Amino acid sequence: MAPYESDDAVDAARDEDPRGGRRKAARYAVPVAVVGVAAATIGLVPALAASGDPDLPRITAQQLIDKIAKSDVQQLSGTVRTSTDLGLPNLGGLENSLASGAAKGSGDGSSADPQSKLTSLVSGTHTLRVAASGPDKQKLSLLESGSEYSLIHNGKDVWGYDSKSNEVSHGISADSGKDRRAEPPATPKDFADQALKSVDDTTSVTVDGTERVAGRDAYKLLIKPRQSGTTVGAISIAVDAKTGMPLKFTLTPKSGGAAVLDAGFTQVSFARPAASTFDFTPPKGAKVTEQEKGATARPERTPGMGFAEGHDKGTVLGKGWTSIATFDTGAKGGLPTGSRGGDLGGFLGSLGDTVTGKFGKGTVFSTRLVNALITDDGKVYAGAVTKDALVKAANTGK
Repeated sequence: MAPYESDDAVDAARDEDPRGGRRKAARYAVPVAVVGVAAATIGLVPALAASGDPDLPRITAQQLIDKIAKSDVQQLSGTVRTSTDLGLPNLGGLENSLASGAAKGSGDGSSADPQSKLTSLVSGTHTLRVAASGPDKQKLSLLESGSEYSLIHNGKDVWGYDSKSNEVSHGISADSGKDRRAEPPATPKDFADQALKSVDDTTSVTVDGTERVAGRDAYKLLIKPRQSGTTVGAISIAVDAKTGMPLKFTLTPKSGGAAVLDAGFTQVSFARPAASTFDFTPPKGAKVTEQEKGATARPERTPGMGFAEGHDKGTVLGKGWTSIATFDTGAKGGLPTGSRGGDLGGFLGSLGDTVTGKFGKGTVFSTRLVNALITDDGKVYAGAVTKDALVKAANTGK
């Protein structure tokens, strides 16, 4: 097997915007959720393709990054499997109900509204069918037990249809072909763009051999933090050897175990889908809700990126993988945990750990990737960092 070498052209990588090919690329649903990677430096460790993996021409990490950036896939169809495991406690579906309710508060109130329906992707395992034919035609179908949810963008129209409730949500794309709000959420390519959006010395990037994904030959790009204190272990991106389109994105936590996020194609074709794929007429008897003008069919940012909206503007402490977002909620007294919060307070307290420091007292809520400290004086510190890192930041911020 041929060796796969990395590249030490750090300065060149910094000048290159890895999102250069993004505006024409087909993008489909996978929950971005917790992926806010801020750094990538080109490492120097060579890797070998494992026995049985495809024997592809030698490529450097920089060349593979360039290949992703230049990828211009405008037509495809296939099946995507997503699995998200943040290690959240089992709330009997309550977490999805709360998320759905919050999304409905900013959506059109219909069960077919993408802002409420696609929140289910932030946990568990899901199967989606995706299709694209140029910048004006995309379709995503979320397959559920006994039902299906579809999001269709065809020209100026954006349709959401929930077969279970027989409800339809309809919106108009403000600028067909260019308005990102009309597009479904991101594919592995969007995750890759996010992970490679900036380059500094906090991360190493290497080519880690090859693999087969959805029946196609692919290179494996491995991204690992150089910093301690982060909860991120590594990110692996399978890049199609022919088109340069990322086929799979896997984020594993530093603590080990199952991936926090694993999203990839199980089947894909780059042939142009039939035009009828994107046709939609509301079924007879369906309740149709018209979205307000300017309503978004796709979140502009990943969950957490707008965390401080509605409060102060917030600041970022540190850099790279150990950066921590902080803002002041203005709510004194912290969360109503313990006896003063009644049953709800006891429940919230059971989910978090009480911590103390120079900042005073607070509660840390932890997942396998993102942790958040809420202090009793109303400040929030959150990031893909350890509990100790949050306490240290709160002490410094004080």
